[in-house]
Amino acid sequence: MDMVKCLIWDLDDTLWQGVILEDRHVTVREEIREAVVELDRRGILQSVASRNDHDQAWEWLEKLGLAEYFVFPRIGWSRKSDSVREIADELGFARHTIAFIDDQPAERAEVNHYLPEVRCYRADQGPVLPSLPEFTLAAVNAESRLRRSLYQAQERRAAHRDVFEGTDADFLRTLDLRLAIRRATDDDLGRVEELTLRTSQMNATGVHYSDADLRGLLASPSHEVLVAWLRDRFGSHGAIGIMLLDKHPGTWHLKLLATSCRVVTFGVGTVLLHWLANQAATARAHLVADFLRTDRNRIMEIAYRFAGFTDDECSCRRAVAADDGVARLHLVATSQPLPTTMRVDADLGEASVGALRVC
Repeated sequence: MDMVKCLIWDLDDTLWQGVILEDRHVTVREEIREAVVELDRRGILQSVASRNDHDQAWEWLEKLGLAEYFVFPRIGWSRKSDSVREIADELGFARHTIAFIDDQPAERAEVNHYLPEVRCYRADQGPVLPSLPEFTLAAVNAESRLRRSLYQAQERRAAHRDVFEGTDADFLRTLDLRLAIRRATDDDLGRVEELTLRTSQMNATGVHYSDADLRGLLASPSHEVLVAWLRDRFGSHGAIGIMLLDKHPGTWHLKLLATSCRVVTFGVGTVLLHWLANQAATARAHLVADFLRTDRNRIMEIAYRFAGFTDDECSCRRAVAADDGVARLHLVATSQPLPTTMRVDADLGEASVGALRVC
């Protein structure tokens, strides 16, 4: 079952008891507050889709000490399905990772009609949501607990973009983007596993690597597990990308490239591919990349093609074991231009930036 990445709350008689346009006061049951706090601790984002006066509703969220838990809220008089769609688009999340909770059967039916992939829940289910499997993570890591702050920084970036006058490239330069690449450590494995599990649009194979799988790769002298981190002047984006490499003489096998959907607009996938091509060119190695088409990762295939990967045959493919159903894309690595919209730094320990070890 796919994990829920964002839960969208209705307000009246759902998040709180009462209707703010009719009642002088509204209250929040303690079990609802506990559910909000627990889902936030797990890194499940939460938002609001409510038919209400925005200023009045937000004032009550602040009075109740809950406003800080919600990102990209939609409070106004739009259809609930439109609000849910806008929130999903702001987050860059696929519809099937979104959940919606509302006390009104008609509102749930309206969302279900226009957005059938969105999972809908009754208001009385609010307290038990953290116990459901789709809201239960195998492990909660440090970045999970910081996820809301990452998206609140994203809101500030969006507000900056709304008032910025200039090209997209000029806007990205104003962010002072910095991409850091380093070898994964044991402390990174929780986030790396989560990326392979949660990322669908920017995952080249859709394969989930477990903690045990990743520990095996870290211990293997022929493998590299690389993690990419991104930050800008509004704050950290956290660990946003992974590359799993199996190294052979003269051939580097890119078994997995995955990046967070929240950095798609920055072109991080292409930047990582260009950086890797530069390292392979320095080592005089060809690149062979696994790609398995899913119903969600078309954008990743486009990134590979724009980076120069093709279906051309090459003797280097013989170094890579066959795997039914997986396409093997090929690149004769040459020097690639570095981006003008972000700074790229690599710290690979004993290996230099320009030459990953080749077995």
